[in-house]
Amino acid sequence: MTDKINSPFPRTAPTASPAKRATIADTRAALSAVRAPSLPMQEREFQFSSSDFERVRELIYKHAGISLSPIKQDMVYSRLARRLRARGDRTFAEYLDRAQREPEEWETFVNSLTTNLTSFFREAHHFEILAERLKSHGGRSPFRIWCSAASTGEEPYSLAITACEAFNTLTPPVQIVATDIDTNVLSTAQKGVYGVERVERLSRERMQRFFLKGTGTQDGYARVRPELQRLIEFKRINLLDKVWAVQGPFDAMFCRNVMIYFDKPTQHGILKRFVPLLKQDGLLFAGHSESFLHAADLFRSLGRTVYERTDARAR
Repeated sequence: MTDKINSPFPRTAPTASPAKRATIADTRAALSAVRAPSLPMQEREFQFSSSDFERVRELIYKHAGISLSPIKQDMVYSRLARRLRARGDRTFAEYLDRAQREPEEWETFVNSLTTNLTSFFREAHHFEILAERLKSHGGRSPFRIWCSAASTGEEPYSLAITACEAFNTLTPPVQIVATDIDTNVLSTAQKGVYGVERVERLSRERMQRFFLKGTGTQDGYARVRPELQRLIEFKRINLLDKVWAVQGPFDAMFCRNVMIYFDKPTQHGILKRFVPLLKQDGLLFAGHSESFLHAADLFRSLGRTVYERTDARAR
């Protein structure tokens, strides 16, 4: 069994709210929820016109680079209708005016349209590749990683576990910056507290070494060890912002299952900004359904959705 603790966990669910989470798979500022069943207009609580949807599409694209397809209209209605009820607005136009007027509601608007699907060691081969690179690094200087779609924290904590295992210590020479556009999921990530169903696929050895098991009123929860949390700096970053609050160079960058929600020009613009932040021999990890072939002037594929800078020297 894992170490037992009685320290007070926050009495909140270990995942984001139902309005947020069709679960974090398909990282990190993105939309990949399964389309909700379509409701006839007369059965809807609020009228949701095509012009309302186009306004939502324009706002989320301009702010977050997310390109909403027309088939997402029902999903958008479902998520934003909750906000209309909560704020007492009678129409989508009224609510969207509020969101643009009130910074706190604008943040909630963006969070509502960001789906976060994630799990520990998702796409496990990436962590195997990272482990080999960590071992070859030798600990001569801090190995720096940017996880740019941290979601509820499973990915950055998986990175931290990989580093601890590679160096066989809870204090490896590793620095991880974990960012996301969604403030709600970042709050969950910083707490590092998960329902047992979120960690049940981890090996017994990893559970014993890297997690503390809740007891008493916290039975059914597990918390990552403080040593892991100390390896990670969490902060909010919108990849469309003109300035990113991160400083390179990084030895590895994880940007998985985010780019698929951007159009090609937006993808290329972000990848161009990645180049100077990644060491010349660094690795860029993408999601399983993503391809950066359209950015061959910037990155070249090493296979298995791992990339290096086009100007990288042969190792």
